[in-house]
Amino acid sequence: MPKVRGNTINLYYEEAGSGIPVVFVHEFAGDWRSWEAQMRFFSGRYRAITFSARGYLPSDVPESADDYSQELQIEDLKGLMDGLKIEKAHLCGLSMGSYTSLLFGMKYPQRCLSLTIAGSGYGSGANREEFHKQIAEVADQMLKGGMKAVSGTYTLGPARVQLQNKNLRAWEEFRRQFEEHSAKGSAYTFLGVQRKRPSITDLGDPLKKMTLPVLIMLGDEDERGLEGSIFMKRNIPRAGLEIFPRSGHTLNLEEPEHFNRSLLDFITAVDAGHWEARDPRSLATTV
Repeated sequence: MPKVRGNTINLYYEEAGSGIPVVFVHEFAGDWRSWEAQMRFFSGRYRAITFSARGYLPSDVPESADDYSQELQIEDLKGLMDGLKIEKAHLCGLSMGSYTSLLFGMKYPQRCLSLTIAGSGYGSGANREEFHKQIAEVADQMLKGGMKAVSGTYTLGPARVQLQNKNLRAWEEFRRQFEEHSAKGSAYTFLGVQRKRPSITDLGDPLKKMTLPVLIMLGDEDERGLEGSIFMKRNIPRAGLEIFPRSGHTLNLEEPEHFNRSLLDFITAVDAGHWEARDPRSLATTV
C-alpha cells in the first residue's frame, strides 16, 4: 500500500502514467477513489496522482481534533509533492480540495502550473453563518452515530441529489464509500478545516495578486458555491469560469466526460502558453 510522509502524517496515494504531474485533491465526502474516472483518462497523457487527505483512510487518522486544520491540509499537499519529488504540478480540487488547492496556490505559487477550482465557494459570503451551524450539527451526529447516521441526508442534499438522478450506480458507490470513512476523521475535518477556513469573499486582495492560470467549475444547481465562484472569477486575473448545466456539487462524478474534456482543454492551453490574463478592457461598463 503506497504511502508517503506528508508533513507530519502518512498519506496514501496512487499514481499512474508519466509526464507532467496532475494532482487531484478530493472533497469532504470523497477520498482518493473519487477521481477514478479522471485517473483513467489523464494517466494516458500525464502523471496522474490521487490521495486521501489526513483523516481519510488509508491515510493516517489523527486522534486529536487539534491535528486538523486548513493550514495542515496545505502543508500535507506540499509534503506529498515533496515526497513524490514533484517540483510543479497542475492541481485539480473539488470542494474542500479546491479550497486547499487555491490556498496552496497562494502560499506556494512556484509549485503550481495551474489551479482547477471545482465546486468551490461553500461557507463564503451570505451563507457563511448557516454553513457553520450545519457543520457543527453534522459533526456531532458523526461522532455520536457514525457515518451511516448522516449518509442518508448528506448524500442526498440539494446539490448532491443530481448524481442519484443522473447515475444511480455512481451515486450508490459514492454513498458506500462515504459510509466507509472514519467518523472521527470526518467530524474533526469538518470542525477544524471547513468551519475555520477563510471566506473566499474575504480574499480579494490576494486573489487579485494571483498570477497562476485558474479554471473555476461550478454546477448551476450548486447554488451555495455561486457567490464565491463569481467572486473568484472577478478577482483572479487569469481565471475562467465554466458553469455545468443541470449539475450539482460532484461535477467529476456527475459529468465525467465533460469534466475531463474541460480540464484537458484548460491544461493543454496552459502548457501551450495560451491562457493569458483577461484584457482590462473587458471589465469596462458597457451600455
